[in-house]
Amino acid sequence: QVHLVESGGGLVQPGGSLRLSCAASGILFSLNAMGWYRQAPGKQRELVARITRAGSINYADSVKGRFTISRDGAKNTVYLQMDSLKPEDTGVYSCNTVNEFDIFKREYWGQGTQVTVSS
Repeated sequence: QVHLVESGGGLVQPGGSLRLSCAASGILFSLNAMGWYRQAPGKQRELVARITRAGSINYADSVKGRFTISRDGAKNTVYLQMDSLKPEDTGVYSCNTVNEFDIFKREYWGQGTQVTVSS
């Protein structure tokens, strides 16, 4: 059974930093792409950052230069380092995974962690 457990969210002032973690179990981590998504109140969920099994990365334009995604195969964990946070970064951040070799491209999600950027 796949489990994704996020941690590291919280309340931070504008300009501050947070580091989110997502610990995965029940998957072959080396075969999976990992992603972070966020959903702000009243808005649709959007991709924030994604890293493939080979290490290719893409970011939403709104976070380029401020956020960094990384993965640690030894810990089956993906991270999202968020710097220079803005109020518009507020939302529920969720971890996502897909086995790149799964022909059905089944997706799995964590429960999410709240990030609030406010003074």
